[in-house]
Amino acid sequence: MTRTFAVVLAAGKGTRMQSEQPKVLHHVCGKPMVQHVIDQLQNMSVERILTVVGHKADMIKQQLGSFSEYAFQPEQLGTAHAVKMCQSKLEKQQGSTLILTGDTPLITEKTLRYCLDHHQRTNAAATILTMTPDDPSGYGRIVRNKQNQVERIVEHKDATEEQLQLHEVNSGIFCFDNTLLFQALEKVSTDNKQQEYYLPDVIEILKREGEVISAFPAEHTEECFGINDRTQLNEAAEICQKRIIDFHQHRNVTISDPSTTLIEAEVTIGPHTNIEPRTSLRGRTQIGADCTVGPDVDLINYKVTDRTHIHHSPIKDDTHAKPYVH
Repeated sequence: MTRTFAVVLAAGKGTRMQSEQPKVLHHVCGKPMVQHVIDQLQNMSVERILTVVGHKADMIKQQLGSFSEYAFQPEQLGTAHAVKMCQSKLEKQQGSTLILTGDTPLITEKTLRYCLDHHQRTNAAATILTMTPDDPSGYGRIVRNKQNQVERIVEHKDATEEQLQLHEVNSGIFCFDNTLLFQALEKVSTDNKQQEYYLPDVIEILKREGEVISAFPAEHTEECFGINDRTQLNEAAEICQKRIIDFHQHRNVTISDPSTTLIEAEVTIGPHTNIEPRTSLRGRTQIGADCTVGPDVDLINYKVTDRTHIHHSPIKDDTHAKPYVH
């Protein structure tokens, strides 16, 4: 069985967030963006996860703890440079390496697994997870030849007018043959308008060397969206919240009014429980089975035993509720 590694890029400042906090630590539905990413990789049983840190590295390490190994990028000189910071830990390993950014909280284990399976099935040196957003502005364009094979990725700022008309774009998520990846990284230059070491340049390098390059289209474009500002953060939270609501409803939880209900990512709810309108369940709240919660309840880190009814209650911090608490 092929060994699988993952590199999560989380060294950037995220200046558009206009925050002292690293961008990847901003929360989506009660969980930092980068933790969403790490959790999906752990669900895949990836053998080793390396997170590349830089700006306020200690804060990210404190959040992720032992869930990840770390590589330090002292200067942000581009995505290829960031991956190269993992060289001493990974370059001698045989296997496949997933590379993704820590600001993609909507990516799912399912899509990553499909991308990895496609990569291994096609014996590719590199596989690009692609997408076709309504507005491709800012994304690197996928350039294909007449045989519809991927030739290279052209960054938006370096693209010609003709290339800017292409709608298939690079999601920023890749899968590489690990050995070939680190060999190619040695050949990446800064010959571009940003004078940065671009990871997508590895695709063209491997193609020139006769290696197989494949692309796997994401079924749901929203999964690949990187979050760069607070508007996008709110949009991601709306999508994530809908997923959470759907998850619980498919497990025999009745949610009377999803539009006024907030359930954060780490909340657990037992079957046959009713969640009434204007209810917020936050943090690591645990709701048992056959409960009624709400209306007008806000619970934070709260544990509710089976067959309990709670309403009109702002309660937090590890309090336990027994049946018929009002």
